[in-house]
Amino acid sequence: MFTHSDNDPDDTLAPAYGSRFLSEPVPKYRLPEGDMPARLAYQLIHDELALDGNPALNLATFVTTWMEPEAEQLITESLNVNSIDQDEYPQTTEIQNRCVSILADLFHADDAEHAMGTATVGSSEAIHLAGLAMKWRWRSRQEAAGKPTDRPNLVMSETVQVCWEKFVRYFDVEPRFVPITPERTVIDPEQAAALVDENTIGVVGILGSTYTGEFEPIQALSDVLDDVQERTGLDVPLHVDGASGAFVAPFTQPDLAWDFRLPRVKSINASGHKYGLVYPGVGWALWRDKSQLPEDLIFHTNYLGGDQPTFDLNFSRGASQIVAQYYNFLRMGRKGYTEVMAGLMGAADYLRGLVEESPYLDLMSKPDALPLVCAKVADGVGFTAYDISAKMKERGWIVPAYTLAKDADHVSVVRVVVREGLSRDMAGLLLDDFRRAGMELGALPPELRSPVGHQPHQRAKVC
Repeated sequence: MFTHSDNDPDDTLAPAYGSRFLSEPVPKYRLPEGDMPARLAYQLIHDELALDGNPALNLATFVTTWMEPEAEQLITESLNVNSIDQDEYPQTTEIQNRCVSILADLFHADDAEHAMGTATVGSSEAIHLAGLAMKWRWRSRQEAAGKPTDRPNLVMSETVQVCWEKFVRYFDVEPRFVPITPERTVIDPEQAAALVDENTIGVVGILGSTYTGEFEPIQALSDVLDDVQERTGLDVPLHVDGASGAFVAPFTQPDLAWDFRLPRVKSINASGHKYGLVYPGVGWALWRDKSQLPEDLIFHTNYLGGDQPTFDLNFSRGASQIVAQYYNFLRMGRKGYTEVMAGLMGAADYLRGLVEESPYLDLMSKPDALPLVCAKVADGVGFTAYDISAKMKERGWIVPAYTLAKDADHVSVVRVVVREGLSRDMAGLLLDDFRRAGMELGALPPELRSPVGHQPHQRAKVC
């Protein structure tokens, strides 16, 4: 999709210690005329990838960067398996179905053994599938009532991940955003209810905001939608975007009602490659029951042998991450996941406490949410979140700086996502580098700092 720059002065690769095997430089942007030894091809690419950041120090991403060797072995053994070939790989299909049932049980579905759900390449695909199911069900209701179907809308917070904006644009749905403020960075249930009408296909609640890690009040959203139905007769479904939180809340707040315990919740998405602790990419889409997934969204094929029902945006999909998810379920069980999440929350609490003591940072994130720390630069210090981010990169840390969502986008923050691999010792080193960055930036002449309020160009949505 993206092409190289036209003013690239060097369009060839010439490895220093591999060049003895080459009679001419290797072109970057066209297929080489000849072949090369496998080891040299590996070394060329290996050396170039060394310029990437260190995944262990990437505190921007929610994505898993470490798995056990046994999991990696299973991934390697199943790399050549296409999970869509159900007749050829029936046990892989069975493993996927078991994962769906395990998650349905974790999310308190009534009939977990016969749960409705599917593996996806990530939460983005799962969200598109859940959105399509909501739109199809709304359209069927409208058609049955003899009402128009050309103006569907979806109610959600301004803090939704960018995939929701993609969904409404790609599938012609009007987005109705509930605004936030610097003091309230999650959805307001009453404001959400006020945006609902007969054309609303659903309301989205986020279990773990990308911006601050907070859990939106799913129970309160459910309650106000119950009130809407009682007053108006409108039966509006609630979808929970649990991309990160659906693998956290069951183990850190087991009594929190956010899932299928609430009758209003009709579908949930979750990212296996985030706090499901699997390498990218695998996600999951689950529905309360069969009635929530319209039959005409399910396609049946037979050209791979046998009837194969599919509901996805992709067709071919590697089986390795599905297998790895099942490995984690068996390997850790509820006890293991609870211990891992407790460790991550403990590290986040430790960081949070040290940030609260910092003269340079003001804490934004809450303790009863995702294991992350979000903070803004304190007023009057003379430098920005972007200065902090750049300074941390000098030490190898990847710490993102970004603005909050619309209506609070004058506030710039830095964020640290706590994942497996960020030990208490590493957290201490991280805070030492935060302090060092603050002291060094405070000592810089004003002309060498970013102007306060200056924000480099960035995407509309943080990931």
